[in-house]
Amino acid sequence: MNAYEDIKKGERGAWVSITAYLVLSAFKLASGYWFASSALTADGINNLTDIMASTAVLIGLRISRKPPDEDHAYGHFRAETVAALVASFIMAIVGIQVLVEAVRSLFAGAKEAPDLWAAAVAGVAAVAMLGVYRYNKRLSREINSQALMAAAKDNLSDALVSIGAAVGILGAQLGLPWMDTAAAFAVGLIICRTAWEIFKDSTHSLTDGFDETRLTDFRSTIERTPGVEGIRDMKARIHGNHVLIDVVIEVDPQLTVIEGHEISDSIEERMIRKHNIMHIHVHVEPKEEAVEQE
Repeated sequence: MNAYEDIKKGERGAWVSITAYLVLSAFKLASGYWFASSALTADGINNLTDIMASTAVLIGLRISRKPPDEDHAYGHFRAETVAALVASFIMAIVGIQVLVEAVRSLFAGAKEAPDLWAAAVAGVAAVAMLGVYRYNKRLSREINSQALMAAAKDNLSDALVSIGAAVGILGAQLGLPWMDTAAAFAVGLIICRTAWEIFKDSTHSLTDGFDETRLTDFRSTIERTPGVEGIRDMKARIHGNHVLIDVVIEVDPQLTVIEGHEISDSIEERMIRKHNIMHIHVHVEPKEEAVEQE
């Protein structure tokens, strides 16, 4: 199935993130220690947790590739959403830890400004993570993967964190050593904010929340299908990288069962062609007004 092939592509994106984080975290932690930069060290610690978060995404994608079984008639696609949720918890814990360490460092008193090379390290890391972000963002949209999009958001936040670290280090070089600690604090805030956004999106999907704008677009497509005289009820929910739709349409009560079935087939074809919706359950009802007139 194409869905399983798409998930396999998503795994490739997760591996790209893990590899990038392994290299950059080692580079930043060593450089942060050598050049005495708390902002760069905080950025390196952030990347260590990103390895765990990306690994959770990879595991979720692997599980979601499992075919349906007796206990999971709809498959295991929601495993990737659960993985994104787990990743948000990991990021939140580390974000809080970085904030606490930044505050402690701020009250520890004056310290020596970090070496200018630390800013260069942060700049190179920012460029690298922007490249990973663009790759994962494009791939997540291509395969409609919420977990990989969460990984892409994490990649972007890491790029911004590195930029912030570079700014803090440069400020310290200008005679404001406290800016390095302030940048570390900003790093913690960015991590916590990204964790919250991923948590919010994941819980929204897991509780069957759905974007009303998209639902309106789907409704418009179905209403314009020949033979559909009204929509009595319509619901949609996210199931991993799939959208599941249940719709109750009204048709002329004089139609035969075969004609009603043909309208349902037409709706399914339109939804696949216009919205790439592969799973839609159509229930046909006679139009109430026509029934009452009889």
